[in-house]
Amino acid sequence: MATRTPDDVRAEFLRKGISITSWAISHGFTPNLVFEVLAERKKCLRGQSHKIAVLLGLKQGEIADPKSIDSRLAA
Repeated sequence: MATRTPDDVRAEFLRKGISITSWAISHGFTPNLVFEVLAERKKCLRGQSHKIAVLLGLKQGEIADPKSIDSRLAA
């Protein structure tokens, strides 16, 4: 799957009539953090910024539950 650019994401929101703020809130993120990710001021290596980038298609990756990883590492 090819990744998208922040401009691609903004254009899709505009085409669909969805605000970045409403998308952020509906997914449980703060709007400010989503704006930071789209402005490329976050590296999106882990945590919520990673989740945002993956959900928006800005990067390839998985969204994993840290608890499930803990149990696999212990085995």
